[in-house]
Amino acid sequence: MMTKTFSFLRSMACVSAIVCMAGFAHAEDPTSLGKFGDWEAFTYKSADSTVCYAFSAPVKTKASKKVTRDPAYFMISNFPSKKVKGQISTIIGYTFDPNSEVDLKVGAKNYSLYPVGNGAWADKPETEKTILAGMKAAKSFTVSGISSKGTNTIDSYSTNGLSAALGKIDGTCK
Repeated sequence: MMTKTFSFLRSMACVSAIVCMAGFAHAEDPTSLGKFGDWEAFTYKSADSTVCYAFSAPVKTKASKKVTRDPAYFMISNFPSKKVKGQISTIIGYTFDPNSEVDLKVGAKNYSLYPVGNGAWADKPETEKTILAGMKAAKSFTVSGISSKGTNTIDSYSTNGLSAALGKIDGTCK
């Protein structure tokens, strides 16, 4: 059952990624809404609506061995035309092991994110709401993953400015 559910979630994440990429393909260049501590908020016009997102880069990274990778980011996105608010995702800078789960640790709580390519998403909006509430109360969080080459990484993110950045994207993309 877990394999079937995991496969479905990976398929849904892939569809989500394709929809997001399609939106970027027909979008204006993003406009900064401001920098808030370690987070920055942006907006852009897609073919059918305004889209907003806040993102941050890791403040610290650990790897099990020397690794070359593209920049990593954690994003929270609002897609009002799709009635999506607070979609969390990470772009890790390498291709994830497709048979792994990505661990998001916020305070004492662990959440599994589901990898597709170099990104990972939560399983449902209710989980995202719980994660965001925890992130707002925490000082930091970590994202742990395994690359397709077997390298373990742990990226540490600061939540300094997160609430202000979320307030900005929520106010801009209603």
